[in-house]
Amino acid sequence: MSHHLSEPGTAEHIPVLLDEVIAAIRPKPGGKYVDGTFGGGGHTRALLEAAGPDGKVLGIDRDPAAIERGRRMALEPGFEGRLAVQAGSFADLTSMAAALNLLPLDGVLFDLGMSSFQLDAADRGFSFAADGPLDMRFDPTQDLSAGTLVNELSAAALADIIWKFGDEPRSRQIARAIEAERQVAPIRSTLHLARIVERATGGRRGARTHPATRTFQALRIEVNNELGELGTAIDRAIGSLRAGGRLAVISFHSLEDRLVKERFRTAASCCICPPAQPICTCDHVAQVRVIGKPIRPSEEEIERNPRSRSATLRTAERLEAETLMGDG
Repeated sequence: MSHHLSEPGTAEHIPVLLDEVIAAIRPKPGGKYVDGTFGGGGHTRALLEAAGPDGKVLGIDRDPAAIERGRRMALEPGFEGRLAVQAGSFADLTSMAAALNLLPLDGVLFDLGMSSFQLDAADRGFSFAADGPLDMRFDPTQDLSAGTLVNELSAAALADIIWKFGDEPRSRQIARAIEAERQVAPIRSTLHLARIVERATGGRRGARTHPATRTFQALRIEVNNELGELGTAIDRAIGSLRAGGRLAVISFHSLEDRLVKERFRTAASCCICPPAQPICTCDHVAQVRVIGKPIRPSEEEIERNPRSRSATLRTAERLEAETLMGDG
């Protein structure tokens, strides 16, 4: 899934923070790893190479096109029998890894957001670089699409989503403009929506990003329940690691990064009682230690791959791992 991988219009997949991810996860021969966001497969390939000749990787993605790429990779020389690829949500990684006899895991990677393949496929509706249907589903078999939200939600509910997941200060203006427009005719295409937002916000006025960028981000997060899935996935990944195993998460916007940071902080705390409470009653045991400071891409990487600009990598290492949590 990893966003911002190569310039729009190219289907080249450049994995973000690749060296830093490998340094964080420290793959070793015979190790067992999960790439919860297979995407273009760049990180998976590096994990397989570093964990050779017998380390195993489970690649998970909700996007059927990514699964197809993964199945081809699994047939490459040196990867036979070492790469399993499964369609689904990374929130289900524990049960998927258990079914393949991979628990406890030595390392897990989540690279959040969008792949260049998804952004560059106009028919998926993630981008307004080209006209396409208002879709935005990672998993095209699910019912809810961006078009459903845009045409059926009340202006108030739409404004809430655009404000909450897009950090968009003009969310109410945008929602009212959408409501007025759809009374004339349904809003079916990405460019139609982008034009509505542009008009509602008074145009680009020299801004670096298009005024519809935040609205598109917000709709995509809502359609795919990205933050809900992420919170669950982090908790389960931590519970699936052996002692010394590591979870590395690359996020691309402040909402994701804040959630990762908070989950890591809670998992690393010995006590999660309210600060005013005089005696600890929570019996919370620290499960991880946070490794180092958050890592950002170098100037060289941003120049080579502008979509990496907003990436942040955080890593946590499992402490004792006596109890493996299930998916319950």
